[in-house]
Amino acid sequence: MSEPGRQFLELSRYYLADEYLPKIKQAIADLSPEELWWRPHESSNSVGNLLLHLTGNLRQWILSGLGEEPDRRARQEEFDARTGPSGEELLTRLTTAVEDAGAVLRRFDPESLLDDRTIQGREVQVMRAVYHVVEHFAMHTGQILLLAKQFTGRQKILARYRSYHGAT
Repeated sequence: MSEPGRQFLELSRYYLADEYLPKIKQAIADLSPEELWWRPHESSNSVGNLLLHLTGNLRQWILSGLGEEPDRRARQEEFDARTGPSGEELLTRLTTAVEDAGAVLRRFDPESLLDDRTIQGREVQVMRAVYHVVEHFAMHTGQILLLAKQFTGRQKILARYRSYHGAT
């Protein structure tokens, strides 16, 4: 199990740090604070909420669940926020969480992938916990990209319209 386990952990780290995080960074680079915290309706999440949520999830499942750091997550606050830090600050927090999670995955013993851990009050196998985090990160990355494209796409259409009609 050692080599396949090591590859599983490294691939998981790769997806978080080298696939999904750069896409998020690019997607939100041009969002205004209003766009960052905009919600399609009250029961939806904003890009800001999703960034808070991804950071909290990584810290709880990987840093606490696997790295044995204290769990300080206040999950509901991630969804309750209607405004908050800038996109730059949220990206800094998320990037730090991804880097910290990557460090945990690098030093994690692949022989322990089948061990059970208690995360969010339930018993979960380590391999399933890592798989959950990567899948969860991927899903919310897609949501962030969709929300960001709604704004950047609209901005491009308005710019073309203004250019065509000579408006500023």
